[in-house]
Amino acid sequence: MTLSPRLPFFVYGTLRPGEPNHDHFLRGRTLTEEPARLVGAVLYDGPGYPYAVEERGDRGTVHGELVTARAEEYPALLAALDRLEEFAPGDPRNLYERVAREVLRASDGTAVQAWVYVAAPSVAARLRADGRLIAGGDWATTSRPPRAPHTL
Repeated sequence: MTLSPRLPFFVYGTLRPGEPNHDHFLRGRTLTEEPARLVGAVLYDGPGYPYAVEERGDRGTVHGELVTARAEEYPALLAALDRLEEFAPGDPRNLYERVAREVLRASDGTAVQAWVYVAAPSVAARLRADGRLIAGGDWATTSRPPRAPHTL
């Protein structure tokens, strides 16, 4: 089994501050949370949560938060987020893939490598064909009904 590097996480949906999964998964487990953006991706509305879909070049920007976990919380948090996103390495049924990508801090544009959960290839193809694109790439600004937190 290959160990994953301890990268920060880029979150853009229900894990952002003020969203239903933030407190359940992140409260007390983070050192920092700061606004950031992922360039080269667009955002689609899903069933109660969004999907980032990678695009060629610099097309699109997804807005979110760069979350740095406390060292002692990292292994448990990584496992919890993988379960939340229903991600298992190499599983063809994944809805999301966890990938290392460069994100930019909103404060100063500094590039940081982070884990990002993006739509798996089959999901991305369906979304490109008939999904609802979120204009501006910021799920926090979309109007949607209230949701309960996802539980494991």
